[in-house]
Amino acid sequence: MSYRKIGRDKDQRKALLRNLTTSFLRDEKIETTEAKAKEVRKIAEKMITLAKKNTLASRRQALSYLTDEDVVTKLFENIGPKFQERQGGYTRVLKKGPRDGDGAPIAIIELVE
Repeated sequence: MSYRKIGRDKDQRKALLRNLTTSFLRDEKIETTEAKAKEVRKIAEKMITLAKKNTLASRRQALSYLTDEDVVTKLFENIGPKFQERQGGYTRVLKKGPRDGDGAPIAIIELVE
């Protein structure tokens, strides 16, 4: 399995992606660097697929990854049922342009309506 290292060691990368994914599912839209957005998309798609199953095991699996219980509740009660008929592609990444300061490519990741 390939992934982006995002310039961090394993523990920092895992914590960053957990927090970004939790924030994304809470707000349904975040602005971050392009590389981080693409990594968050992979994880968020898997979380939404778990929410569509809506079993106790899938809820526990989501709860073990996401950092906020309220986000897990929202995921299983609102987001999962919304995408019940959709076979994937729950998110979109829009490129915004370079960031002022360091010129890093910025992207917006959001849920598809």
